[in-house]
Amino acid sequence: MAKEILEMLIETATLELPDTKTLRLKWPDGHNPEFKTGQFITVYWPDTPGYKRAYSLSSSALDRGAYEVTVKRDGKMGTRIVDWAKPGDKMFVIPPVGKFLPQFDKHLVCIAGGSGVTPFRAFVREATRRKLDTKITVLYSVRQPKDIIFNTEFRELEKENPNFKFHVTCTRALPEDNWTGRTGRIDSFFVKSHVTDLPNTVFYACGPNALVEFAEGLVFELGAPKEQMKTEKWG
Repeated sequence: MAKEILEMLIETATLELPDTKTLRLKWPDGHNPEFKTGQFITVYWPDTPGYKRAYSLSSSALDRGAYEVTVKRDGKMGTRIVDWAKPGDKMFVIPPVGKFLPQFDKHLVCIAGGSGVTPFRAFVREATRRKLDTKITVLYSVRQPKDIIFNTEFRELEKENPNFKFHVTCTRALPEDNWTGRTGRIDSFFVKSHVTDLPNTVFYACGPNALVEFAEGLVFELGAPKEQMKTEKWG
């Protein structure tokens, strides 16, 4: 049976970074959908129904009342959302689908670049709220410290959840950034240093194609079966 496409109100539009915005799309009264953390929705504007874009949910299935997506200024849709979307606007939403789902009985090693970190906020939110013992390690690559999405929330979740670690590496940090963390791209040594029990680890990679393909190659190199690798490529 086809899923119902619904028009939803933009309840809030939060600028996370100068080029990144989170939309909270309010569910209509009486709407109480069943979906899973890690899935994505497809959205379009009422005046351009032929142009649709899919975005991973940055909210978890435990966050009720609305969907949240966090969008970078990229392409026609991303530019319109970041530059123009505001509370009170409406968008059409095709319900969540997708198989990029957290396996909470394993160690989750989550490799992200840029806005590819957004679904991992949902992973960590759910594990933390449910007080799970799941070990979650996010390895996140950005150009400069100012490009870290959800930095404050991830650091707060680290304090709240002892099983969660948030490791950032900056590829183009400048001296004036005063960055004291790791620099350079995500490489095999960086990933391998966080894998302690390979058979009980599931790898997730989300972001630019080059990063995701690197992660796929690395997991193959480690000798893990393809069932332990889940990916979302964003072009």
